[in-house]
Amino acid sequence: MQLMESETLELKKSTSELKAGIVSLTAMLNKHQRGELWFGIKNDGTAVGQNISEASLREVSRTIGDHIEPKIYPSVEKVTMDGKPCIRVQVEGKETPYYAYGRAYSRVGDEDRQLSARELENFILEKNRDRLRWDTEICPQATPDDISSAKLKRFLKSCGLKYDTVQNALTKLNLIKKHKLLNAAVLCFAKKPEKYFPNAKLRCATFGTADTTVTLDMKDMTGDIFTLIEKAEEYILEHINIGMRVEGLLRVDVPEIDREAFREAIINAFCHRDYREYDSVNIAVFKDRLEIRNPGLLYGGLTISDIREKMVSMRRNELLAELFQRRHLIEKWGRGIKLILAKEPATEFEEVGSMIFVARFRRQGLQKGVTGNTDVTSEEGSGKSSGKSSGKTKNQLLVYLSERPGMTIPELAETLEITTRGVEKQIARLRREGRLRRVGPAKGGHWEVIE
Repeated sequence: MQLMESETLELKKSTSELKAGIVSLTAMLNKHQRGELWFGIKNDGTAVGQNISEASLREVSRTIGDHIEPKIYPSVEKVTMDGKPCIRVQVEGKETPYYAYGRAYSRVGDEDRQLSARELENFILEKNRDRLRWDTEICPQATPDDISSAKLKRFLKSCGLKYDTVQNALTKLNLIKKHKLLNAAVLCFAKKPEKYFPNAKLRCATFGTADTTVTLDMKDMTGDIFTLIEKAEEYILEHINIGMRVEGLLRVDVPEIDREAFREAIINAFCHRDYREYDSVNIAVFKDRLEIRNPGLLYGGLTISDIREKMVSMRRNELLAELFQRRHLIEKWGRGIKLILAKEPATEFEEVGSMIFVARFRRQGLQKGVTGNTDVTSEEGSGKSSGKSSGKTKNQLLVYLSERPGMTIPELAETLEITTRGVEKQIARLRREGRLRRVGPAKGGHWEVIE
């Protein structure tokens, strides 16, 4: 029989390579919870043998025990291979991660690779994920009196389940442990979740430029997680362009960013965020893009390329995900990223620093063949709207003129991405309403915003 190195088998020519052999044992333990190490066999499988005594067997066993943590108890024995005396070491252990000389390794093929700090962190989180899940932890101060029966009734009705009492409903949904409410119960169904979780909130802002220098609107919202999802969607629809197209005899609203795509990103943000972090889910509407940000990097060692190309997912909050699935907000197979990219192929995903995950959608403006509603009307071929806005464009115009009173009509048109004719109409309306006046001549004068 000729041995070959693999993810669970390492060959060493002699015990002079014992230190490297110990590294291989920890790598195999961390990958497969078992491993086998031979001395007296070259890495091509050729048995060369070596001198072996009882003392040398004990020394191998002692050295392995001294330099692997947590402690393991190897099986060390003398075995004859092709007539040559060899040493076989076998180990098993489930107390991962194991460390050799203070460092952790993992087996990749027949090689040992040291784990990076992030890989080690994910390794530990994965091992303890059931014990560390925020959504399944008990909220010690909360009681059933904090739960809204109306919210529970609506949820159960949407799931096709019957309601009798708060206690029974929460029990059916696995939201009670040791007669105490779980964090997920409070986040989803409490009258005021923010009473216990100040980070159970949504922060929204709209900016007039491609950065945060000009703020047009800012709102902080609280409530249960399902309410916040709806509020996030409503806010985005209020602050991006909405056009219309005709389908048969009906007019259909057409947002400049696909509604299903950004709604899926909102749901993902609330479902998969790290609730141990104090920050909130943030919606940022810029002049050129929409960003949906949530605290918590990708879970379980996933990378951006994994979620884009392999379409795989790992759930940080398994219980919350189950509730979302019951409500038909997510699918069991986690196809949310696929849906987003199918609707908006240019969507970008980014991990920022050590805490923030961002889904970024480019604002396209109104497309050819889509006409504007009463808020924004598209001029075919111009790529700009005429500015027929009941409030949004006028407010933006006032913000810019309050900061730069000397802006010209062409400059305003370029900044607001509407036509010069649209700017003139908005200025005329604002002057009629007494909210704007011209000081000085057309050339050399400036605008004055009247509070």
